[in-house]
Amino acid sequence: MSLPNLTSGRGRRIGRRFLVGVAALAIVIPTAGSAVAAPTTTTSATNPDFGPNVKIFDPSMSTASIQAQTDAIFAQQDFNEFGTERYSLLFKPGVYGTADQPLNVKVGYYTEVAGLGQDPDDVTINGTVTAAGHNGSGALTTFWRSVSNLKIHFISSSNDPCHTSNEMWAVSQAAPMRRVHVEGYTTFMPYCENPNYASGGFVADSNLEGGALNGSQQQFYVRNSNIGVEWTNSVWNQVFSGDTGAGVPADDYRPGGPYYTTLPTTPVSKEKPYLYIDDAGRYNVFVPSLQRNSVGTTWATGHTPGTSLPISSFFIAKPSDSVQVINDALTRGENLLLTPGVYDVAQTIKVKRANTVVLGLGYATLTAENGVTALQTADVPGIVIAGVTVDAGPVNSDVLVRIGSKNGNNGVPHQTADNPTALMDVFFRIGGPHVGKATTSLEVNQDNTLMDHVWAWRADHGVAGSVGWTINTADHGLIVNGDDVTATGLFVEHFQKEDVIWNGENGVNIFFQNETPYDPPTQAAWDQPGPFVGYPAFQVADDVQTFHAYGMGSYVVQNQTDATAYATAAYQAPVRAGVQFTHIDTVWIVGNGGYLHVINDTGGPATSATGVVPVEVVQYP
Repeated sequence: MSLPNLTSGRGRRIGRRFLVGVAALAIVIPTAGSAVAAPTTTTSATNPDFGPNVKIFDPSMSTASIQAQTDAIFAQQDFNEFGTERYSLLFKPGVYGTADQPLNVKVGYYTEVAGLGQDPDDVTINGTVTAAGHNGSGALTTFWRSVSNLKIHFISSSNDPCHTSNEMWAVSQAAPMRRVHVEGYTTFMPYCENPNYASGGFVADSNLEGGALNGSQQQFYVRNSNIGVEWTNSVWNQVFSGDTGAGVPADDYRPGGPYYTTLPTTPVSKEKPYLYIDDAGRYNVFVPSLQRNSVGTTWATGHTPGTSLPISSFFIAKPSDSVQVINDALTRGENLLLTPGVYDVAQTIKVKRANTVVLGLGYATLTAENGVTALQTADVPGIVIAGVTVDAGPVNSDVLVRIGSKNGNNGVPHQTADNPTALMDVFFRIGGPHVGKATTSLEVNQDNTLMDHVWAWRADHGVAGSVGWTINTADHGLIVNGDDVTATGLFVEHFQKEDVIWNGENGVNIFFQNETPYDPPTQAAWDQPGPFVGYPAFQVADDVQTFHAYGMGSYVVQNQTDATAYATAAYQAPVRAGVQFTHIDTVWIVGNGGYLHVINDTGGPATSATGVVPVEVVQYP
């Protein structure tokens, strides 16, 4: 296997995105959740109506038929970056493809590929599931697609000898790999494309049996997975927690690289819920249990611990359903399954019941209308929100998603340490498909909330007229007010003030990826009150006593402005022993401005004078 330029990861962002019914009883497997209220709707347990954009494949179907269907969807979605089409491609338990006729599923925008078994090995694809890039931008805009809950027995194909010469999942943001078993070698680098840039990725609860080529990936986070054989190249910020296998890099972060941050365990984790079919042919949603100090996959030695909820306990929503209909179902005590499509949200979706599951299929997207908050949770434990994308609308929303209220329970925090509210694969966009405005994308007020793979994005490119300093306006991507909040895999980019403000005590953030706004027109337009210039990417409030962050990178990309706009530091925080930063960096990539320091008055600068070279702080203070 000959691969070009595997280690020259510096400068990867130059020319980046701007290029642009019978109700089955719940089967309980140890959990902290409570029983689900009896639903009032009837849903077929064996043949639920998921709508036209959920495609369900059966192993009795011919490989040629499945290949033709998936190819047709890919042809539509390959360049459909800001379209409204959404798809979920689901595979019933069984084996697909053969050595002579492998199945090669290509995955385009807004496409979810998932197995319907209880465990990943219940569905085997002999062939590949491929995400790749395009010539001119590599994988820098390979967003909004996913693969989960299946085994890929790698078999190459002569139909596309480059992309299918390895299991290729060459992606950037909002493109998770979860609960996947790869028998063979995996590449996260788009080495078929020119240039072969890539800018981030997220893998969880997976077994990369043959090892992985990370190659040109600027940053990457692997959580609770097995990495066999090897993991190649570090570039700028590679973070691992709770991983096993010979390929897991040792913790090694130093000037000049490598830039590996390796934690032996993940302090708090909860895997994403998933749809599956039981032995009786009934559909269920499985909700994995909370784990603490976890190591390895949840399914290595048996079924993932958790709770199985019958599909009859879910209201299966379609984009044509009004928010009132959805809220009525939630009030009746039903969970919510959002089928693929774009939902116009003209009033807030209110999740009030403890242990409610809100699960999106195929990148189901909520668009905030008339300045509303798209989704709000009550101050109750155990809510799960997963697989949902939220777009701002043209009228400014104060907050797009609010978790709990700032003074919930009359000022007494709801203690949910053993049953926290959790968000998995929740993504936000300000601009891109249309004009969008929102002061804050995500506000977390509830203690013990867990965020596992969140990307908040103020668009740096999009359809004509949707992007500009005064067009897609947004101050913050995330504000954390709750205590004991944990984030694993946090991506927040291009906001006009602090991208992240962390006000809560005892917070933990493992992995952070950020870019500056591309387009501040002047220094004054990007200045904050007080002694500092510009805005930090990540700010811990002055009165916070305890906080710890691991593996953080913020990059200077200001290619849509002629201004020289500096920020004092990428990270600002109180200087005290309880507030710790481990392995943080900044890198100037393009633009006239930059960072004067890495954190507070330490480290730096990262400007055009220093060039495309990481400026790191190994430990602070």
